[in-house]
Amino acid sequence: MKLNLKGKNAIVCGSTQGIGKATAIALAEEGVNVTLIARNREKLRATIAELPQPEKHSYIVADFLNPRDLQEQVIKFIEKEHGFHILVNNTGGPNSGEIINASLEAFENAFTMHVKCNHLLAQVTIPFMKTEGFGRIINVISTSVKEPIPLLGVSNTIRGAVGNWSKTLSIEVAEFGITVNNVLPGFTETERLAEIIKIKASLEDRSIEDMTEIMKNYTPAKRFAKPQETANAIVFLASDAASYVNGINIPVDGGRTKSL
Repeated sequence: MKLNLKGKNAIVCGSTQGIGKATAIALAEEGVNVTLIARNREKLRATIAELPQPEKHSYIVADFLNPRDLQEQVIKFIEKEHGFHILVNNTGGPNSGEIINASLEAFENAFTMHVKCNHLLAQVTIPFMKTEGFGRIINVISTSVKEPIPLLGVSNTIRGAVGNWSKTLSIEVAEFGITVNNVLPGFTETERLAEIIKIKASLEDRSIEDMTEIMKNYTPAKRFAKPQETANAIVFLASDAASYVNGINIPVDGGRTKSL
């Protein structure tokens, strides 16, 4: 299979840890020029150093709670450097907890980080994609798009909004050679999962070790995913090989999601 990604430019959000970092590495290994976005400059520099041919890659420091600044930073980069063929929207999830206890601020912050920022980044990157006749927008969201997950009330709500935004956008841009798809990670070995395990263990009065094994058994594969496994799906969607895949949700969850 020919991915034909060499020389393409990608912007990867939340790329200093977890799935975002794994995606940046996987794209760089395919010859993509990767621009990282996160809010911690030192972590960004450290991640750049881990990429193949680090001199080919770059970063933007931005906070997703400030979408206008994020937009301005990316516009400045495009004007000075280059446009992007690939946009990977990936941002840390909202705090855990029952939805009945969620504050309005929690909803507002999550909407800003996941919907507003995705939208503004799409707006500033799509014009270049249109001129190139090639574009890939991949949103890393959650299996909660298909089945709400207990104790992730705010996340369940906002992820659904991202899913519907994405589907709508995919219809509007398809004729320009641009695809928009969602990757839905299951239980993946990230800091986010460690937080969820800790909360569930406390609520059920279990040890973290016991809760870890219980959650592994929720999945037919009987294990958690490695971030690289989700990154592989993202790289495929970014490639020529996925040129007719558009407007879909791809769970990478070891078979845990029960719906089709």
